[in-house]
Amino acid sequence: MKRKLFVLFLVLTVFYSCSKDEPISSQGGTTVVNKAINRQTTGSSAHDLLSDDKFTSMVVELVYVEGYEPSTTTETNFLNFLQQHTYKPSGITVKKRSIPSPGQEVYTIDDIAQIERDNRLYYNSDKTVAVWAYFSDGKSDKDAADGSTVILGTAYWNTSYVIYEKTVKSLSGGPFAPSQSLLESTVIFHEFGHLFGLVNLGSPMQTDHEDVPNHPHHCTDQSCLMYWATESSIGISNISNTPPDFDSQCLADIQANGGK
Repeated sequence: MKRKLFVLFLVLTVFYSCSKDEPISSQGGTTVVNKAINRQTTGSSAHDLLSDDKFTSMVVELVYVEGYEPSTTTETNFLNFLQQHTYKPSGITVKKRSIPSPGQEVYTIDDIAQIERDNRLYYNSDKTVAVWAYFSDGKSDKDAADGSTVILGTAYWNTSYVIYEKTVKSLSGGPFAPSQSLLESTVIFHEFGHLFGLVNLGSPMQTDHEDVPNHPHHCTDQSCLMYWATESSIGISNISNTPPDFDSQCLADIQANGGK
């Protein structure tokens, strides 16, 4: 059978919102939360995510459309990844829940941002930095019409990213295809790398390894997690059993900006 190759993009969108402080209810009454702090440019909170200088704990709000829940293996891999690269001595907590489908087949990044505005519950507070992770039931509007290139995930604000779970599921789990957890983990790790400020996106480069002008904010090392694209296919047979790692240059950037 002829194999149909796909280029699976792991991308970021530099996105900014200047929303005002908004009140939310709490057990003690009404608390004013500055939501704008979590709606800054991608990579701008890299030091806060990596270090314990300001925030000693992290809460990840993992929200998925009903029927598009990430695998339990992926959740374990994700937590291990965060513990491996961040200093959060007071712990990392994952708050997972489902929401009904917004009812679209294709989503722009503006659509995704609005879903976050409508559903996000956790924002930075005291010593806790908050992250929004959304698993969508539709595909990106940036997918090629002929299906030759597809978007698997996008980091779009400083503490926000989306995984196009419907696309991930369609390209995983079959014969010769990567497992669902392997593909999910790879995409999540890559997008969180952008939240960590990689490459040259908030974590200063210790050596020059940004793939410019072709793929800004991605690594030049083809074996690195932060390389611009991952090649896969419905029938590929030589995929690794584990997600790619950060190369030594990306690790040096992470460590120089307060991470492990």
